[in-house]
Amino acid sequence: MFDALEDDVVAAARPAAQAGAQVLYDAVKQNVTNLGRVTGNLASSIYQVYSQDKSGDGRAVYHVSWNRRKAPHGGLVEFGYIQRYATYVGKDGQWYTAVRAEMRGKPKPSRRAPQAVKDAYYVKLPQPKQVGAKAFLRSAVVKLPEAKSAVETELLRRLA
Repeated sequence: MFDALEDDVVAAARPAAQAGAQVLYDAVKQNVTNLGRVTGNLASSIYQVYSQDKSGDGRAVYHVSWNRRKAPHGGLVEFGYIQRYATYVGKDGQWYTAVRAEMRGKPKPSRRAPQAVKDAYYVKLPQPKQVGAKAFLRSAVVKLPEAKSAVETELLRRLA
């Protein structure tokens, strides 16, 4: 009798975990929507995926995050950043970092270039400014009780 119940619990673990992950996924998607759409890349990069590496018998793990290739700016939005250089919006509607007049036409410094090289190339702000975080992923934690309830409901439904 208990062996059959154990098999049922193992079989119900993944659907139950997915039910909880779905609640968090929906919350993250809503948070991104509330930020306001610029290109839609961040919204389309949100995903949930079953983790085979971290799951096992009776244990199912799902990850909810954003695809860093589709939306590399997600970390800047989630955690904020310090802006050192002046920016502007070009005629094409894209954001650009302002380049010093004497540096126009020269190749831009690499990402790993020393700070002094970047400071000589770009137009510095008089004082760096902190751009605040808009935690679309971390703020979904308020839905954890709802996610836990969804897991319990799905587990009980499958075991009934």
